[in-house]
Amino acid sequence: MSDAADTSLYSKDRPFPARLAAHRLLNQPGSAKETRHLVVSLAGSDLSYKAGDSLGVFPANRPEEVAELLRLLGATGDEPVSPAQLKLPSPIPLREALTARLALSKPTRKIVETLAAKTASEDEKARLAGLLAPESKDVLTHWLEEREFVDLLAEFPGARLTPQEFVDHLRKLMPRLYSIASSAKVFPTEVHLTVAVVRYETNHRARVGVASTFLADRVQAHTTPVPMFVSHSHFGVPEDGAKDCIMVGPGTGVAPFRAFMQERVAAGASGRNWLFFGDQHRATDFLYGDEWTAWLAAGKLARLDLAFSRDQILKVYVQDRMRENAAELWAWLQGGAHFYVCGDAKRMAKDVDTALHDVISQQGGMTLPQATDYVKQMKKDKRYQREVY
Repeated sequence: MSDAADTSLYSKDRPFPARLAAHRLLNQPGSAKETRHLVVSLAGSDLSYKAGDSLGVFPANRPEEVAELLRLLGATGDEPVSPAQLKLPSPIPLREALTARLALSKPTRKIVETLAAKTASEDEKARLAGLLAPESKDVLTHWLEEREFVDLLAEFPGARLTPQEFVDHLRKLMPRLYSIASSAKVFPTEVHLTVAVVRYETNHRARVGVASTFLADRVQAHTTPVPMFVSHSHFGVPEDGAKDCIMVGPGTGVAPFRAFMQERVAAGASGRNWLFFGDQHRATDFLYGDEWTAWLAAGKLARLDLAFSRDQILKVYVQDRMRENAAELWAWLQGGAHFYVCGDAKRMAKDVDTALHDVISQQGGMTLPQATDYVKQMKKDKRYQREVY
């Protein structure tokens, strides 16, 4: 982290009102995914970043969802509220709280209990009592997973909550962190992001990822200020440019590795680079494919192993490509290569970690406990780094 970063005027507590300079769709027509490349201007800030850092974005909720909540509450939006979870010095208008300060999703048992206590409808009381019964614990969990706060107000109109009573049930709207997909050596006044736009449906309602659709749909380029800050990370290129890099980043997990490549090419790093990338279809989902193939052709990227899971009958993933190239992977590791993983923590990162242990065990002639010790040493030496979410 640089001194400039340490002394910046802007931080998580005082985010910079950045502007979106440009954005484009990365997927080709016919893709099941919507992944966007966003260019954020840092002009006018003193923010600095390094490859491996993330950009924190403070999003706003959808205006139409806020409007529906106000209608269901019978409120104007001007009512003063003091959500305890925000620790504010003075009340703020309800509309501001619902738009930019509080999360409107993930209701808990507590709101169900409040609705049961407040409703004047005997039918609603009976339904809520059934959900709150001890034997309905699993039923309630699943029921809540399918709903957001707007659903509950709509389904139980007999329960009249005051604006303050309602906001007391909401969590703080947290910033979202996105891995930076650019190098400051190449783009000193810009930050590039690779954003998977989340859209889905539950309980017959369209749902969205708050931050991803905020950036994709509601932020107007060059005009809408977006509160942002740089989140510095342990994740980063080797200090020694002669070290090799093995990067595993399927889907949007490829973002920091685009930054790594820009950084190492700009710095003239002599170490080799190897990328494992995967997604659904090569024709529609090869994120930054033209850049990776250009680096490969120029000799800047030594190896590019691709796993497009749905381009053949049997699904193929990045961990399968690792196993197929086990001997070469082991040779790079033995030569001191740094190993990086970015992406989904629940499945991909675990599967990649298992494959790494298997490769080391098989190729190194080790028992699994010995391979585990080898990996532990890699982590200790900062040769095995993960950025997972």
